[in-house]
Amino acid sequence: MPESLSSIASSKDTTKLNYRITTETQESKTSTFNEKPPPKAKKILGFIDIESQRSTESIPLSEKDASWVEGEGKLQQGLKSRHIQLIALGGAIGTGLFVGTSSTLATCGPAGLFISYIIISSAIYPIMNAFGEMVCYLPGNGNDSAGSAAHLISKYVDSSLGFAAAWNYYYCYIILVAAECTAASGVVEYWTTAVPKGVWILIFLSIIMVLNVCPVKYYGESEFWFASIKILCIVGLIIMSFILFWGGGPDHDRVGFRYWQHPGAFTNHIMPGGFGKFLDIYTGIIKGGFAFVLGPELVSMTSSECEDQRRNIAKAARRFVWRLMFFYVLGTLAISVLVAYNDPVLENALAQGKPGAGSSPFVIGIQNFGIHGLPHVINACILTSAWSAGNAFMFASTRSLLTMAKNGQAPKIMGRINRFGVPYVALALSGGLACLAFLNASSSTADVFNWFANISTIAGFIGWICACIAYIRFRKAIIFNGLLDRLPYRGVLMPYLVYYSLFIISLITITNGYAIFIPRNWRASDFIAAYINLPIFLVLWWGHKIWTRSFFKRWWKRVDEIDVITGLEETEERARELDETRVYPTTLWGKFLDALL
Repeated sequence: MPESLSSIASSKDTTKLNYRITTETQESKTSTFNEKPPPKAKKILGFIDIESQRSTESIPLSEKDASWVEGEGKLQQGLKSRHIQLIALGGAIGTGLFVGTSSTLATCGPAGLFISYIIISSAIYPIMNAFGEMVCYLPGNGNDSAGSAAHLISKYVDSSLGFAAAWNYYYCYIILVAAECTAASGVVEYWTTAVPKGVWILIFLSIIMVLNVCPVKYYGESEFWFASIKILCIVGLIIMSFILFWGGGPDHDRVGFRYWQHPGAFTNHIMPGGFGKFLDIYTGIIKGGFAFVLGPELVSMTSSECEDQRRNIAKAARRFVWRLMFFYVLGTLAISVLVAYNDPVLENALAQGKPGAGSSPFVIGIQNFGIHGLPHVINACILTSAWSAGNAFMFASTRSLLTMAKNGQAPKIMGRINRFGVPYVALALSGGLACLAFLNASSSTADVFNWFANISTIAGFIGWICACIAYIRFRKAIIFNGLLDRLPYRGVLMPYLVYYSLFIISLITITNGYAIFIPRNWRASDFIAAYINLPIFLVLWWGHKIWTRSFFKRWWKRVDEIDVITGLEETEERARELDETRVYPTTLWGKFLDALL
């Protein structure tokens, strides 16, 4: 046996070792697989399933990769099916839906809000399917985060584009952590202003750090309960809106679509007429982007740390469309029948920048119908929503930086993992950078932070554009190698729908600041916030090309150069083992939970 393999095996009782090592941690013995080597087989490193405490998968690693993890821990597969499904559910519900919709309603009107969210939901669904296909095919192992969007871009398109996308994503994650901590501190001010905002930011950021320094199963558990609260809240609000729609309120006033007629379905905030209505919808799409940004990435990022990877990621991707339809489409429809776009309370809340429930269209509508007490409950739900989102984005930032370090796109020290499966150096850096949230503790620096936050939305759009391109190249490589029938998950009407998403997101990215060019709206700071990301991204992309001396070479990998084979045999074997040993529920309640989670 080669020395490199014998040093990895934890048992001396090895028999018939052929390209694969499996370690039994509980019984301290070695199981044997007698099979043909996979194409272009590399040396194999045993991988331990943390959940079952037994060997479950073989991991192909090159010599370079093996040395990279030598002496270090590995990411643990501590996320269960219910964790993944609730992370996916919770990722679709945030402060953008609870609070951010108030600004869109006031600017675009009820029809502009509702239609714009339908359109952007239709563009996000193919992106989720694209991530689902790529990640389910090769979900990664405990030494990296193969679900990282930047990793997929580097693998299927070009390393320089992946480098630019990686730092673009990382910036976006960090700013969103800070933004959510700031939002959470503002929500508390709905109840009291006795405690300085900076203290609340410190408290929320500290708890997020504690949750992320623990093994990943604790992150999954916290997100499970956070998401459960958000889901119960939004479902309750939608049901209440339905009751009020039909006159079930205290005064039995049947509201119907009254506010669509008076003051109207559109605001015509740019100009009157049919084109003005179109611009209402288009502005709604741009404003609504913040509510959706980075949702699909949060699901795919968990691929290396969840059990039964192919099955759970596929379930999350397949159900994503129903979550979008239920939470966002029905949620915005509920808002549109509860509050008029020119409601005095709504206009006053936006003008004063009231925090949390103070500017939530759900709360304003409920109060208008004479229902009291609920605003405090909803404010508590908004608080957990902001807290949960900050926790998720911190998790994503550390895994993103970890993968960047592995791929040589960040300092190697950022790839260190402790024995609990936590990339602790990456977490320390991310936590330090998230302290940008303290800019909001002072009114003199709050505008600077808001400027950073506005830029992060466009950074997310740029990431989606790159991810769509990566998926297109991935599909071409799959077809070139004749592996289409081995895709474990295939989205509806894919890959055709991803071209639609690529067009919509690209158009939004290029024209997101269109209103600035109207003379009465011109502000240099708004122009910079709308478009500064594009030159920064190009500098990162082209700069890496120049640094690697590949600027005048091919800017994308040829289809025959894209590796979609390495690791496939091991992944499929692991999936077969799980399918053979899986125990399906037999009771009605068990089947319901399995369908739900």
